[in-house]
Amino acid sequence: MPETPPSLTRRQQQVLDFIRDCVRGKGMPPTRAEIAGHFGFGSATAAWEHLRLLAQKGAIELSPGLSRGIRLADEPAVNADDFLALPVVGRVAAGAPILSDPNYEDRFQIDRRLFRPRPDFLLRVRGDSMQGAGILDGDLAAIRKTPSVENGQIAVLRVDDEITLKRLRVRGDTAMLIAENPDYAPIEVNLRKQSLVVEGLYVGCIRTGGGKRR
Repeated sequence: MPETPPSLTRRQQQVLDFIRDCVRGKGMPPTRAEIAGHFGFGSATAAWEHLRLLAQKGAIELSPGLSRGIRLADEPAVNADDFLALPVVGRVAAGAPILSDPNYEDRFQIDRRLFRPRPDFLLRVRGDSMQGAGILDGDLAAIRKTPSVENGQIAVLRVDDEITLKRLRVRGDTAMLIAENPDYAPIEVNLRKQSLVVEGLYVGCIRTGGGKRR
């Protein structure tokens, strides 16, 4: 274990060790909410105070505006050009462009080499309808902004102002939005009567609940 800075308190050392464990185990540092949950803090603000003091004492470096913008001071410095800061889209307001500020709940930094093609945003997954494709509730789906996808690909789709992540199959005037879970029936869209817009192509996901990136 790297040498402990002499001025760290016991709790600060525990937080530092937790950050190190997350980086080694998941390949990314924890969020303030994850730190608060792990240690039973009353709020993410308490976690931020520990991070602020750790940064002040030189144990970590913080990148403002990023939920996982923590770097261990004893790790090699990285080139900022190697990373993307992508918006995380949460619930999308009806009629609102998917890439608009009101829909953003966070920004997330990823290695730009992680996905091909390169994603433009991350979509917070709700529910288990795509679990058969390895996309779980709470995951961040990496999405490449595009107005069209090939038949059979997984895409972010807007149906009458509702946003969903499904596998798309089109035949004639009918589109089928297919879940990857037998508990969910396909959604049938009559293209002559309903609006179907492709918002983006799914290119991979980031597991946020302790699993691995896929």
